[in-house]
Amino acid sequence: MVLTIPGLLSAAQVADFQQALGSVEWVDGKATAGYLSSRAKNNEQVPEGHPVGRRLGNVILEELDKNESFISAALPMRVLPPLFNRYSDGHAYGGHIDGAVRPIAGTPFRVRTDLSATLFLADPAEYDGGELMIGEAGDEKRVKLPAGDMVLYSGGTVHRVTPVTRGVRLAAFFWVQSMVRDETRRTILFDFDNALQHLGRTGADHDACVRLAGVYHNLLRQWADS
Repeated sequence: MVLTIPGLLSAAQVADFQQALGSVEWVDGKATAGYLSSRAKNNEQVPEGHPVGRRLGNVILEELDKNESFISAALPMRVLPPLFNRYSDGHAYGGHIDGAVRPIAGTPFRVRTDLSATLFLADPAEYDGGELMIGEAGDEKRVKLPAGDMVLYSGGTVHRVTPVTRGVRLAAFFWVQSMVRDETRRTILFDFDNALQHLGRTGADHDACVRLAGVYHNLLRQWADS
C-alpha cells in the first residue's frame, strides 16, 4: 500500500520548517545509512539529535497523533523521531530497502520499520527531479507531492530518489512500527475502517454498523501487538 496523506502540515508550518532548516549546518547523509545503502546515498541531513531537528520532529509527531488517515493506515505502536534531508546539485539516492530495525538515538530502544514515510517540505515547482520512486523497476510509483503532504509505504519496498537537477528538495523522513506487522492484515483493517466511516456518514443502519465495528475490533484484537 502506498498512501498519500495531504496537508499533514499547514502552509504556516511549512514556512516555519523551511526557515528553521535554512539556519542549520547539514552533514553527509551517509551518517545514518547502512553498508549497502551508503553506496547508493548522496544527500545531506540534519544531524541526529540537533535541537532544530528535535523541535520540528516533535511538531510532526503531534500532527501525526491528530491525523485520522495516518492512525487508521499505520496503527502505530512506535514512531521513530523524524529526520530531515536535503537534495541539490545532482544529489540522488539509488534503489535500496530500509533496514528492518533502527535504533532510537540516545536510547536503548529500537523500532521495527514496518512503514516508511516521507513528508515533503518543498513545493514541486521549486526543484526539478527528486521524485520518490517506490517499487521494482517497471512497476514503480512516482511520488512528488506539495509541501506539507506525506506519503506512507511499506518499509520492505525498494525505493529511490531521482537526481535533483535544479533547486533544493527538502523533506522529513521516518519509520513506523505498527501494532499489526503484517501488511496484508493492515490493509484489510484500513479498508474495513474506511468502509465503516463511509457507512456512518451515509446514515446506514446503526445496529448493523455496531456489529461491523465489533468485527473490526475483534480482528484488531487477534492481530495486534501492544
